Amino acid sequence: MKIHFVYSSNSKSVSAYRYMVKAYGQTELESADCVVVLSGDGMVLRAFHETFERKLPIYGMNRGGFGFLTNEYSKDNLVERIEKAIPLKIHPLRVIAERDNGEKSSTIAINEVYLLRETHQSAKIEVTVDGVVRLKELVCDGLITATAVGSTAYNYSANGPIIPLKSQLLALTPISPFRPRCWRGALLPSDSVLQFEVLDHLRRPVCAVADYDEFRQASKVTVFEDKETELTLLLDEDNSLEKKFMLEQFAT
Repeated sequence: MKIHFVYSSNSKSVSAYRYMVKAYGQTELESADCVVVLSGDGMVLRAFHETFERKLPIYGMNRGGFGFLTNEYSKDNLVERIEKAIPLKIHPLRVIAERDNGEKSSTIAINEVYLLRETHQSAKIEVTVDGVVRLKELVCDGLITATAVGSTAYNYSANGPIIPLKSQLLALTPISPFRPRCWRGALLPSDSVLQFEVLDHLRRPVCAVADYDEFRQASKVTVFEDKETELTLLLDEDNSLEKKFMLEQFAT
């Protein structure tokens, strides 16, 4: 198996990378069968962003922080573990962010897309779902659209729901909503097309973020599930996300 290893700057990651390259070799990305990430969730997301057009499966081993999307780190039997790993197929979100001058930026998001105010003033956002305006003016610090895979991350920290992987749902979760006072978000079918119009965006600028890609001073953001793009995350048999999601919901 031809493996391309990816690592981050922390000492655990660097040490693991040096050992793995010596033990298994380092294959250039263009010729690799698999990408192995020796870090945490952030580097897994970055690896997906940088390699998704090549459709390479990604197998993470936790040498970072929490490592929700990674497997336990071990120096032994890497090829065997990859071959036995259970593939999790993911359709990411497609994000199209626009500015007033017509400039557009398009990228994917595996975890979430969020809009966040750039100044001390609250953001004002019009929310449209499948062509129907659902909120004419949401006054808030921001707004998160989370996939099931990403629902335990920023979305959960903002009091959004954890979404079962097979539910085919998206979470729409406000960040510190002020008006409407009682609105706490929504669960939407994963094939919904969401459009966010940033109201008064010159005085109240908003940044759109797809996982870690930032697009500042956005005036309009469109989000939908990208059915044409399929990503593969490899997880050990005893390391399913379903199991992790259940444990997270009953954590004490």
